[in-house]
Amino acid sequence: MTTDWQAGRLNSELSGAGFDTLAVRAGQHRSFESEHSEAIFTTSSYVFRNAAQAAATFAGDLDGNVYSRYTNPTVRTFEERLAALEGAEKCVATASGMSAILATVMSLCSQGDQILVSRSIFGATVSLFDKYCARFGIEITYVQIDDLAAWEAACTDKTKLLFIESPSNPLAELADIRALSRIAHAADALLMVDNCFCTPVLQKPLALGADIVIHSATKYIDGQGRCLGGAVLGRADVMKEVVGFLRTAGPTMSPFNAWVFLKGLETLRIRMNAHCQSAHTLAQWLEQQPQVKKVYYAGLPSHPQHALAQQQQSGFGAVVSFEVEGGQAAAWRFIDATQMISITANLGDTKTTITHPASTTHGRLAAAEREKAGIHDGLIRVAVGLEEVNDIQADLQRGLDAV
Repeated sequence: MTTDWQAGRLNSELSGAGFDTLAVRAGQHRSFESEHSEAIFTTSSYVFRNAAQAAATFAGDLDGNVYSRYTNPTVRTFEERLAALEGAEKCVATASGMSAILATVMSLCSQGDQILVSRSIFGATVSLFDKYCARFGIEITYVQIDDLAAWEAACTDKTKLLFIESPSNPLAELADIRALSRIAHAADALLMVDNCFCTPVLQKPLALGADIVIHSATKYIDGQGRCLGGAVLGRADVMKEVVGFLRTAGPTMSPFNAWVFLKGLETLRIRMNAHCQSAHTLAQWLEQQPQVKKVYYAGLPSHPQHALAQQQQSGFGAVVSFEVEGGQAAAWRFIDATQMISITANLGDTKTTITHPASTTHGRLAAAEREKAGIHDGLIRVAVGLEEVNDIQADLQRGLDAV
């Protein structure tokens, strides 16, 4: 429980505070122990003063913790801090990024509804929509991410959600979020944006007109590859439905993971700026290498949506994808020749990672589906970490030499 003076002091001083201050201070409510660092409340349930208070809290007539499946002080602190950074009324923390997407769809969609989905999304998200959501009578329609006319034409009176990743994984394709939000709202639908690659440091979809933001906190919010977690953010009335699903189904973020993510948020801007600087340097270098057919990075003037990225992002992110000559065999030789970079499909880590999307992150898709999504056999994805950029470049050079 927080004393009145502590709660007031912690919250009132943050009115109008800047991003980095919110990243360090927002959402903190000290207990009677007056702890300086946020506490980890590892409890499943909570004790009430009397039966009447228990009944009122369970009914929602009285604010308070009920059960840690959906109310926990440490998780709530993370939710309030991330909401402050994204400019959202409400954040709902979940067990993973995928569970954040699932919770949103299950909360807001019913049998017979339609979801319009960008073709340029993570392979597991495609599987979630096609294999599971469609099973329950939700119509899934895929649209080219940058074709606004196609999005508008695909909308019907059944359309409930438009879902995009911008930038996309792994090709850094962008959607015009402002324009797409107008299309969604004209169809009485909601625009849902996965902001994992940018984080609120580089992009704020809600300010651009989106209704819902999705995060895999596992990535840059943690920043060190330690924990799984996700988040859904948006208007309070929309998030109320997501809380209802969480309360019943229980894809819940643990208090310990929430505490780790809180620590990650404190350094988020510093890390993202460093990631971006190194990624931009490496993307420019890779574009000059004869073994590389094409580099996918929105920070390059050669990227077809470079101007759009400059308009709606304050940076270009840390994921650099590129194609090498020779297909899968050459791509695997490249990856296997690296010595320092970690061969893993995770990203957002202090450690640089490398993967072959066609056989890992998008490996469950049929070959034809991968081709439609532009996931070619020679494609390699590098998530640039925080090592010295010269050392990362030297390791990538080993890969180029193997090709």
